[in-house]
Formats: sequence, structure tokens, C-alpha cells
Amino acid sequence: MGATCAYSVSPRHLAGDDGRPYDAVADALGGLGWTSLTTVRGRREPDEAPEDRQVLRSTVLHIAHDALRWAQWVLADEPFHLGDLPIAWQVSARTDTSDLAEWSAYFTTGVPGEAVADFLAALDAHPRPAVPLVRPELVVDAVTAHGWLRDVDQSAGTTDPTFISHVSLGEVPPLIQDADPRAMTAEPDEPGPSGWQAWAQPAPGAPYLWAVSFSASAPHDLVAAFAASLSSTASVLRRLIPEATRERLRWTRAG
Repeated sequence: MGATCAYSVSPRHLAGDDGRPYDAVADALGGLGWTSLTTVRGRREPDEAPEDRQVLRSTVLHIAHDALRWAQWVLADEPFHLGDLPIAWQVSARTDTSDLAEWSAYFTTGVPGEAVADFLAALDAHPRPAVPLVRPELVVDAVTAHGWLRDVDQSAGTTDPTFISHVSLGEVPPLIQDADPRAMTAEPDEPGPSGWQAWAQPAPGAPYLWAVSFSASAPHDLVAAFAASLSSTASVLRRLIPEATRERLRWTRAG
């Protein structure tokens, strides 16, 4: 399979990010009209050539027109992992420009860019993006409409028919930012607030393909938009096929 050939691939949730975790999402944000800000800081010695400059931190921040919602590309800067995978994007929303984020969502490498882009489009169109909406059935219905199965042990848990990918309402992992005070005050031996979690793992004990975490206050209708896109039966274009799921994918030469 040549790297320059494009293929129509399904199912989407196992198709990976085509090795473009930034470009596909950034293109979608540009189409929404979000402003892109880049900050680069580094150290430069006297008489040092520009290509030898040591960059200590660079941040790419995409901000919506109302400054109430934003997406930050963090892969180059933050040693922050989810499911042993590096987080590529952090998305947040707030009620006022002077406030901190009410909720955040985290997407590792490997998450299909189409699902992240559709989530951001829903966020952009949402009239009240920072107001929590608790309706778990929205998320469950979004994936079961595409043939996913309900978890028999958890009313707000779902899995794809191959039992590789999961979308479930459960305890939020550490370091996930949220304005809910319970996220900061819960004791180590007490369960914290629940939020939607999604992940793909080819087999028990195998490395994760991708992981997503929504903090407790993330509106469920926005999570449903992500879940609907993730579980969509529509094929996607890929030039790079994930090795871990190659045998479970269907693809045909595009064009």
C-alpha cells in the first residue's frame, strides 16, 4: 500500500488520524473563522544560526469570534498523556471572557480528525457552550443509531460491535480541568464527578489506539455530536492505515 495513494476507509472509529492530528482539525477551525494565535519562545546564543535556536515552548491557540470557546494544540508543549497516549488537542468553553474554562475536552493522537472537527463545528454553533446539559441518552442514542451496543453492566456505556471502541460515562481521569468544585475537592479514595470518556483498544492489555476525555461539565449534546461522528458509518479518506486495525478495516482505492 503506497503512502501516496488515497483510500476510502471504514469504520471511522478505527481509521486513525492519517498522521495529520493537527492539519485536519486546524483546517476545520479555519473554515469556522476561528482566529489562530502562535507563540514561540526559546533561547538563542550569541552568533547562533536561526536553525540552531532552541525552542522551549510553542503554543497554537484557535479562538472563536466570541472568545468563549477555544481549541489549543498542545502536543508540542505539554507532556500530558491519556491512556499512555499524548494529548494533541484541548478544547474548552466559558460563560464570560473574564472567566476560566467551565469544562474541557482532551483528544489524543489517533482520534479521527473528522470526529474532532464535527465536535468543534457543534461547539461553534452552540448558543450556550459553557452551560452544563446532563442528558446521557443523547450520547447513547447517537452511537446506538449507528449499530453500537449498549453496555449490559452500565446504562450509559456503549461499545462498537467488535468491542474495540467505547463511549462511556464514568469517572474522570486525573488532571482533567473542570469548574465543578468536586473535581478539586474529592478525596483520593472518593469517586470524583463523572464525565464522558471514549477510547479504542484492540485487545485487553494492548496499547490504546486513541483516547478522549470530556470533563464533568461538558454539555452532553456536544459530546453526542462527537459520538455521532465517531461512530458514523460513512467512510473516510486515508493515506496511512493504522497497523493495529488494518485487518479490521475495509478500504478501497479512492478515485
